[in-house]
Amino acid sequence: MKEFLKSKTIPSDVISRYKKARQIIESGKNPFKSKFDRKNTVEEIINSYGYLKPGERSDEKVSVCGRVITIREHGKLTFADIRDQTGKTQLYLDKKILKDDYEFFQSLDIGDWIGIEGSPIRTKRGELSLLADRMDLLTKSLRPLPEKWHGLKDKEIRYRYRYLDLITNLRVKEVFTKRSKIINLIRQYLFSKGFMEFETPMLQSIPGGATANPFRTHLDTLDIDLYLRIAPELYLKRLIIGGYEKVFELNRNFRNEGISYKHNPEFTMIEVYQAFVDYKQMMKLTQNLILHIVDNLTKDRKVTYQKNGIDLNPSWKEMTVLESIEKFTGVKVSLEMSRDEITKIADEIDVDYDKRLGVGGIINRIFEKKVENKLLQPTFILEYPKEVSPLARENKNNPNLTDRFELFIGGIEIANAFSELTDPLDQRVRFEQQINTGEMEAELDEDFIRALEYGMPPTGGLGIGVDRLVMIVTDSPSIRDVILFPYMRSKKD
Repeated sequence: MKEFLKSKTIPSDVISRYKKARQIIESGKNPFKSKFDRKNTVEEIINSYGYLKPGERSDEKVSVCGRVITIREHGKLTFADIRDQTGKTQLYLDKKILKDDYEFFQSLDIGDWIGIEGSPIRTKRGELSLLADRMDLLTKSLRPLPEKWHGLKDKEIRYRYRYLDLITNLRVKEVFTKRSKIINLIRQYLFSKGFMEFETPMLQSIPGGATANPFRTHLDTLDIDLYLRIAPELYLKRLIIGGYEKVFELNRNFRNEGISYKHNPEFTMIEVYQAFVDYKQMMKLTQNLILHIVDNLTKDRKVTYQKNGIDLNPSWKEMTVLESIEKFTGVKVSLEMSRDEITKIADEIDVDYDKRLGVGGIINRIFEKKVENKLLQPTFILEYPKEVSPLARENKNNPNLTDRFELFIGGIEIANAFSELTDPLDQRVRFEQQINTGEMEAELDEDFIRALEYGMPPTGGLGIGVDRLVMIVTDSPSIRDVILFPYMRSKKD
C-alpha cells in the first residue's frame, strides 16, 4: 500500500481517498460494509411523505441507502443529496443530533455509499428531506466522480466506462431501464400467445441461419472447430420438426463483421417460429408484439426518432421490394432483366455491388442503398428476391421471389420474416448455390436437411433485432447507446 500511495502515476485525488480509507480502518471502522438494514427506498419515502407541509416532521422512522452526489455545508447544518436506484432525496444533517457521526460525515466524499436512519421532514423552503439521527459509511469511493457528474459528454469515456455513464447520466440509465422492460414485454406477450421459450446452442459445428462471417473457436476435448452462432434459426426449426408448434428464443447472436451505428458484432435477437401459418400471419404477430411494447411505454403509440415523428398506430404501410425501388428512385427494375441490364441501372444510380451477385442480389443491393433509410414510418417490404432468401418459401406467382417481409422503422430494418422453406430438395439446392457463390461457409448442414426430410409442417418464422427496436423506442442514435458494454478498441490505462 505504501508503494502504491507513493506512485507518481496515481492521481493525487485518488491517493487522498486511499489515505482516508486507511485512516478509517486505523480508527477501528470498516469502510467496506457487508450489508445495511434498509427498510425504504427513496421512491417510497417520496410517495409516502409527500403530504408533509413546510416545517412539518413525521414521527415515523425510515432508513435508506444511497450514493452521495452533493454536499452543502451551512454552519452546524449540512445538506446532502443521495441517490439510489429509485430516485434522489435530500439529507438534513444536524450536528446536535448526529454528534460524532456529523464530524465523520464531513470527512466523506461525493461518490461514497452511505446508510441513513431518521425521520422524514419538509424544510421551511419546502424540500422533502430526511432528518438523520444515524449514519453509516457503507462503501468508500476511492476514485472521484467526473467533475461534471451531471452528464459525461465524451462518448469514448461513456462507452468504455459504462458504470460512470450510468452514475452521471440519468438519461442513459432510463434507456437501459426501458430496454429491460422491453425484453420483459416481449416475453410477456409471446407467453400470453402460447409460445414456449427454448435455448439452442451458442457454439455450433456449422454456422447457419443467416449469411454472415462467424467467429471461430476450437473445442480441445473433442478436437473440433466450432463457431459462435450467427443465428439460432436452424435449431429452432428442428424443434418445429420435433413437434413443438410455437417456439422462440431471445438471446445473443455473433457476427464477425463491421461496427456501425446499427451493427455490433454481438447483438440480441428474438426469433419466433409458429407451425401452420405463413408470413402474412407473422406480419400480424410482428405488429401486435411491437404495439404491445409501445402501449406499455407510450401514451399514444407515437415516438420521436432522431427528430422524425413516427406514428406506430395501424395500419402500417406495405410495399414490395420492386415497388419501393420505383417509388424512391424513379427506376423500374424486375427479376426478368438480364444481368447486363440490371448492372447498367446500378451503375447509373451509383450503387456498388459484388461481382458475384446475380440479378436478384443486385436488386436487393439497390434497395439497401437507395430505399432503406427513407422508410421512416412503419413499413413492411414484401417479396424479396429468392437469391437473397435461401431459407424462404418461393412465391407461387413468381419463382424468382419469396414469401418474405422485412419491417422498417426510422429507416432501420427491425424485423425479417418469411414463410419457411420446408422442401428438403429445394433447400439443398439453395444451400449449394450459396456455397458456390462463396456467400457461406463451404459446408452444407446435412443434419438440417436430414431433419427436413422427416417433414416440417408449414411454418412462419420471424426475427426481430431487439437492440434496434430499443434504439427506436428510446430515440438512441447508435446501437452502442443501447448495449451496456459495446466493443471498443483496446486501451491501456
